[in-house]
Amino acid sequence: MKPLIFGAKGHRLSNQEAAFFAEHRPAGFILFRRNVDTPDQVRALVEEMKRAADNPGALVLIDQEGGRVARLRPPHWREYPRAAAYGALWPIDPDLAGEAAYLGARLIADDLIRLGINVDCLPVLDVPVPGADNIIGDRAYGTSPDIVMALGRAAADGLMEGGVMPIIKHIPGHGRAMADSHLALPVVEASRAALRGHDFQPFRALGDMPLAMTAHVIFTAYDRENPATTSETVIRDVIRGEMGFDGVLMCDDLSMKALSGSFAGRRDAALAQGCDLVLHCNGEMDEMEPIAAGCPGIAAPAARRLERVVTALGKARKPFDRGQAEARLDALLAMGG
Repeated sequence: MKPLIFGAKGHRLSNQEAAFFAEHRPAGFILFRRNVDTPDQVRALVEEMKRAADNPGALVLIDQEGGRVARLRPPHWREYPRAAAYGALWPIDPDLAGEAAYLGARLIADDLIRLGINVDCLPVLDVPVPGADNIIGDRAYGTSPDIVMALGRAAADGLMEGGVMPIIKHIPGHGRAMADSHLALPVVEASRAALRGHDFQPFRALGDMPLAMTAHVIFTAYDRENPATTSETVIRDVIRGEMGFDGVLMCDDLSMKALSGSFAGRRDAALAQGCDLVLHCNGEMDEMEPIAAGCPGIAAPAARRLERVVTALGKARKPFDRGQAEARLDALLAMGG
């Protein structure tokens, strides 16, 4: 098995994709809107992916946050609110806000587990600041670290109680970035004190989570040349050190324009500096092939972390009444306007 997470191009695997995944046996897959039609089709695609990789325990990821980042949408799936809608309940009652964030994630987990999807790229723990690029914006639970860490924890609990593993993102924080890392490399000039007292707080508070996704962001207070994804200093001293994160660390998408150099070079830099898995999302074979070619197997520490996640996926889910949960969530969201 290789430390790779790949996407595919359509609703079913092509013969070329199936052969490619069989050859390289990625640790997981990620689904996007281009991969989604009906529930039966998604379930069939997930099973095809696992069979191709000969890996029944493969991680199957999706970005199902709610709001503008939702790969599953009506008419087959419920429309979920943006994270900021849960934050809007906080001034009314923090406990109700937490309950709503939990219920939203618990319902999402119910959607995903029925499809064979076992990992959601949620919660977003970034804390936006005034003037920051809107790539985070209302995907954040709020502009206060206290709100973000509390509601992020509630959402993570909701996913896990539904049998789905959360990914905290974008560690150590994308909220201060003045550029969208899909399009350019953001550079954050804030001091260590400012970062520790604001941006890093939610990630430190949720350092016990099973998975995290890096930010393609340079933090000059720690490393003036390399984004967090490829910075040994940030990964070792901040993510693994200050934040105490000991789960599976994956990079954000290797195809994003924040990164430069060859795809094999991006892969090697992320793995060498401390990422456990690398993620490539767009399903383009001419990009996936150089990432997979010559890629080593999963390193022993990463394999141990990954095994903990796969083992946790097998745990029994807590009882759940979907109708009751939906009614309660709707009532709470109405209170927040």
